[in-house]
Amino acid sequence: MKVFVYGTLRKHGRYHHLLNGSPCLAEQAWTFGELFDTGRGYPVMKSSAQQKVYGEIYEIDNATLLKLDILEDYEEGRDDNEYDRITTDVFTDSGTHKCFVYIENKIGLGKVTIPHGDWKLHHLMETKPSSTYYFAYGSCMDTERFSIANVEHYFENVVGASLLNGYSMKYLFAVEDGGRADIIEVGGTTEGILYEIPYEGVEYLFRREGFYGGWYRPTFVDVTVNNQLFMDVLTFHVYEKQREQAPPAHYAKEILRGSKGRVSTEYFQKLVAELARLGCIVEF
Repeated sequence: MKVFVYGTLRKHGRYHHLLNGSPCLAEQAWTFGELFDTGRGYPVMKSSAQQKVYGEIYEIDNATLLKLDILEDYEEGRDDNEYDRITTDVFTDSGTHKCFVYIENKIGLGKVTIPHGDWKLHHLMETKPSSTYYFAYGSCMDTERFSIANVEHYFENVVGASLLNGYSMKYLFAVEDGGRADIIEVGGTTEGILYEIPYEGVEYLFRREGFYGGWYRPTFVDVTVNNQLFMDVLTFHVYEKQREQAPPAHYAKEILRGSKGRVSTEYFQKLVAELARLGCIVEF
């Protein structure tokens, strides 16, 4: 059986240890619902046909399900449960799953709406930490764009070339002149640059990536730099993925300019080959 988790049960969350030994089937998953902050250090989801809630899917056994029921103080058939456990469709980059999910049963448990539907993002935006790790994998590897925007001072602290496992980079965000880079959770490895940036840099990225316009969604991944693990690193991926298409030459040049000599030679050659496969030949 499968469960969709959206709060403190998520990876690196306070109660994630209850899922130890349960395979993670998808880190980038979502279902229809509306997310609320309870004011108690955890969120609650309510049913909705319009909004989306983001989280993760795990394969669990009966013993783990019992642990989750105890955590959520859920007892089947009891009228005064704070949470109800239902089965719903959950969507991922590789398909749809039927999953258990815990939703509000006690009216008034949810206090403050979380409009973007992501508990980790809500925490970041509420706490506004002095510094945050950020994984750049596409045109954001290009430092010239930072200079043109007069924000290069936000990206001075380069941790190093980094690896994101389990994701491939494709050109799935469609605009008038072609595709833009995206990460998709279908296996593979994406290389990029890990930065440590101030919160002002996060706000710049929100604007640049079109977060408020529904282009790219802020999300959190684990990456490695020289075999050192960095957890819950901010990055972005496309809300509404489209059919892959070739990017325009000027955008492809930014990616190659930003990655050459910074990522591995093998990965740089892979970027060039993927562009050629899509019919985008860049003199570089």
